[in-house]
Amino acid sequence: MRVVTDIPHPEIKITLFAWNGKYLLKLELGPFEQTYKVSEMDVDGGDGEIKRWIDEAFLQSCIELFLAMRTNWNETRRRNEY
Repeated sequence: MRVVTDIPHPEIKITLFAWNGKYLLKLELGPFEQTYKVSEMDVDGGDGEIKRWIDEAFLQSCIELFLAMRTNWNETRRRNEY
């Protein structure tokens, strides 16, 4: 797996990888990760096209998903603590 680029963002660590004919877009916030995979064949503009897809609406949805992930994790811990 090779790092194509790091994409700066004030809250989220965003890394674009190339691996096995796919681009992997990895977003990290605290202990949580989201990974989006897309075939290199489906991206006409290379990594520049993927960077354009990372718009404000996408990032806001990702942040909301991170918050939901944290809630899910905290709830299962609370339910299963002894």
